[in-house]
Amino acid sequence: MPPTPVSARSVNWLWPLMLLIALVAAVLLWWFVALASGRQAGWMAIFAALELAFMLRLGALRTPWLRISLTVLGTLLVAVVANWAIAASYMGGSLGLVPWESALRMGPHLAWTLMQLANGAAEVIWLGVALVVGWFVAR
Repeated sequence: MPPTPVSARSVNWLWPLMLLIALVAAVLLWWFVALASGRQAGWMAIFAALELAFMLRLGALRTPWLRISLTVLGTLLVAVVANWAIAASYMGGSLGLVPWESALRMGPHLAWTLMQLANGAAEVIWLGVALVVGWFVAR
């Protein structure tokens, strides 16, 4: 008996799961690299953009404009959450808190101030390059 072909429509539900996995993995990896190196690791934004674009393609998201939008917005989200986690880790460590407790207690104004102090022009350039790379790869 010949195998029945699987239609492309049967896996369309997979892309939200792949997007969630890519977002969580990119944030965690960026966070760990930054803490291990002692730097902000702005270059990880490019990795996040590439990972998001490839995971959306792997999840069979066929609409190009949606794939591009999710990649660009996801890259921005990963950058914000990763920088929040990095700031929370440094603040929480000095206060005796674990990073997730510190992240929940840290308000947006303190997080924004710490992100501005820690990130320079190089990190902004890395993020800009990541957005362009993400847009190009997700097309």
